[in-house]
Amino acid sequence: MIENACFSGRDGHNAYWIFSSEFMVRSPWDTQYDMHNTKLVLVRFRIGGSLRFLSHAETVRFFERACVRAGIEMQYSQGFNPRPRLSLPLPRPVGVESDEELLCLRINKSTSAQEHKSTSAQEHKSTSDLCTSVKTRLAEQLPKNFKLLSIEVIKAKCAPQPRLATYVLAVRPEFVDDRLRATIKRLLASESLNVQRWKDTRHKTPDSRHKTPDTRPKTVDVRDFLESIELDEDDIVVECKISSAGSIRVDEILKLLELDVEKLAAPIRRTNVQWQVSE
Repeated sequence: MIENACFSGRDGHNAYWIFSSEFMVRSPWDTQYDMHNTKLVLVRFRIGGSLRFLSHAETVRFFERACVRAGIEMQYSQGFNPRPRLSLPLPRPVGVESDEELLCLRINKSTSAQEHKSTSAQEHKSTSDLCTSVKTRLAEQLPKNFKLLSIEVIKAKCAPQPRLATYVLAVRPEFVDDRLRATIKRLLASESLNVQRWKDTRHKTPDSRHKTPDTRPKTVDVRDFLESIELDEDDIVVECKISSAGSIRVDEILKLLELDVEKLAAPIRRTNVQWQVSE
């Protein structure tokens, strides 16, 4: 038997709770999560080859489907359109390979504990079994150019934040000359490095209620985001700071170095990311 109960919503409209023995539809305003029954799984992986052309959104959808096929019990957001609670804290630029990407995946603690109940009652044993199970099942669903590196479980309230990223640009030997060395030296000696970023803003026209795009340039000083630039034989190693204010983009690095993709001997690679885990 299904019973309906009506109550007043926040905006004055009516919303409904529907109860039955098989399902329950919750209000879209009910967005509270039980952090005590949640585990945060950090999945580190490597991506390369043609898969480097996947966008950030496509990579997220790829992992959503892979986790479903692997039978991993993901935690979902609440409301009328629930979504898996997984994220990539540091978006990877399209076309860039990465030696170590980070995926944050939230799963239900009760489900994982029940699944590994027969192996051990100890928490550290259960966590170890969980990591092994997730890595084994997820690896079976990933293509060749995706490689799982490690699985780690941390506190659900923690939030990994990127602080420093290292990029390697392999330059063709004929373009490694004194001009390139002078450019690197000039960039490091500069107190400010202004770049133009194009921002798509929208405004209403006088004769229309619809908003029309208005693309305007924005000047950004990226010098504070540039930690170091080193020339190691034919490779340029660039370390970039990351903060709440943003960071420098890969295409901006190329422009400042007066390089383009035709002068590179291999795809740009992100080799290392320093993370800070805060509660």
